[in-house]
Amino acid sequence: MDLQLNGKTAVVAASSKGLGFATAKILAEEGANVVISGRNAESLYAAEQSLNRITKNILAVQCDVTDSAQVQNMIDQTIAQFGGIDIVVTNAGGPPAGTFATTPLSAYQKAFDLTLMSTITLIHTALPHLRHSTAPSILTITSVSVKEPINNLLLSNVIRPGVIGLTKSLANELGGDGVRVNSILPGYTRTERTVYLAQKRAEAADTTPDKIVAQTAQSVPLKRMGEPEEFGKVAAFLVSPAASYVTGTMVLVDGGRYAGLM
Repeated sequence: MDLQLNGKTAVVAASSKGLGFATAKILAEEGANVVISGRNAESLYAAEQSLNRITKNILAVQCDVTDSAQVQNMIDQTIAQFGGIDIVVTNAGGPPAGTFATTPLSAYQKAFDLTLMSTITLIHTALPHLRHSTAPSILTITSVSVKEPINNLLLSNVIRPGVIGLTKSLANELGGDGVRVNSILPGYTRTERTVYLAQKRAEAADTTPDKIVAQTAQSVPLKRMGEPEEFGKVAAFLVSPAASYVTGTMVLVDGGRYAGLM
């Protein structure tokens, strides 16, 4: 199936590695102009070099998505390089693991800024340009935790549902202008974040990260972790014109881990 992404311009936040990079890679393979970003210059350069083997239509911008000035700079560079924006994928590293007892009050504001305000800032900054696109699309990356809270991920459980509230509200508000807004909810996927969470859970349970990984994989109906590229393919479809009648939806990419009906 042709996703009709050739020549479209996509801004993918926090895309030097992990799920953001996987999404950027699939978009590049489908012919899109792709803007990648990240806080770490070394990781961003490595990601750019990797994507340049697919296409030269890559723009790498060092950007901390919690800094509105840096977000504005990224959007300005995108317009200067490609002339417009068709797709925005919001993303940020997840907040630290912890329970209510172990989470200091100061961590809540940091998590709010990282997870929710970064999403609001990027969409707010890019929206005037998206309105000029013939196929504008916004995708928020959240987590299966918005459906089912995950033990020891208090900050994620508390803040990420706000991103879903924003996603649904924007889908309603912007639908009349042709702007589609969806969210993708990853489950247990093989990323650096997964390694970090496995280490934290192992410490709390007095066991090893390998045992945590094996136990978690067994809790998934497909009996394995997802691969980042599997996530990226679903993300690329959702932002593409091929999904032109899909908006206001949350798509689980979790191997069937979430057990609820809705």
